[in-house]
Amino acid sequence: MQQNSKPILVVMAAGMGSRYGGLKQIDPVGPHGEAILDYSLFDARRAGFETVVFIIKPEIDQAFRESVGARAEAAGLAVRYAYQTLDKLPAGFAVPEGRVKPWGTAHAVLAAAEAIDAPFAVINADDYYGPTGFRLIYEHLSRAAAAPGTPAPWAMVGFLLGNTVSENGSVSRGVCELDERSRLVRVTERTRIEKRDGGIAYTEDGGESWVPLPETAVVSMNLWGFTPDFVARAQAGFAAFLTENLPRNPLKCEYYLPSVVTAALADGAAEVTVLTSPDKWHGITYREDKPELVAALARMAQEGLYPKDRLF
Repeated sequence: MQQNSKPILVVMAAGMGSRYGGLKQIDPVGPHGEAILDYSLFDARRAGFETVVFIIKPEIDQAFRESVGARAEAAGLAVRYAYQTLDKLPAGFAVPEGRVKPWGTAHAVLAAAEAIDAPFAVINADDYYGPTGFRLIYEHLSRAAAAPGTPAPWAMVGFLLGNTVSENGSVSRGVCELDERSRLVRVTERTRIEKRDGGIAYTEDGGESWVPLPETAVVSMNLWGFTPDFVARAQAGFAAFLTENLPRNPLKCEYYLPSVVTAALADGAAEVTVLTSPDKWHGITYREDKPELVAALARMAQEGLYPKDRLF
């Protein structure tokens, strides 16, 4: 595929939101029925993005195209689709019997490999990131070109953990360690983080023991910026991931973006600049999170951050 230089946006929308129930990517939350993803598309378009790749399940194809896809085109974006399915596996591997869970965020990007022909930002479909993050990542990707033999210039928009936890249950977050230059040292996926006893903590053993985390910890909300070489690195690591993890957790193991990043950092293949956004992150992990988000979006429209009428 011929490489373009203008950054593109890749949206991971194959997860149906199992804890929340229903297709939350197209659940209305804005004053005029907008979905969370509509705000990301609006913010991405005004940051400079002109092309979006939606990674979806084939089962939601028609509903997604008729709603979010149509609105993306109305926003002035060129739209591409990719499909994340369980059977997209390296040679020699088969889907374990009973497996229904997708293979994770890194696998989602692999599913979109044929649609990625430029530096690209990656986002979750069901998170509200705010306008600053899109502007920062677009500016970084617009000048992201590595000289031969130097680390790939990747980036991540970081949020403060205290701004991303839910009052209504546990969340999964990539907890980041930075060096003195605001470069990423490593990111560790903590799949169960909760507000507890006036603070925040995570557990790795089903709640038997809890490890505290500071509210100021920088976490990844899956707003990444990659050069196209990321796809080949993720592909190369997938077979090794499956070999190691399928025997011990065949139904639920997931290949996460942060694990690909961590491996690239460890061998010096990439350098990840952490860009800090002051915008508050919003999301709906649980149905009970929705009223807070609806109120915040209405307030932002009143304050002029978004149009008072429809976004597009």
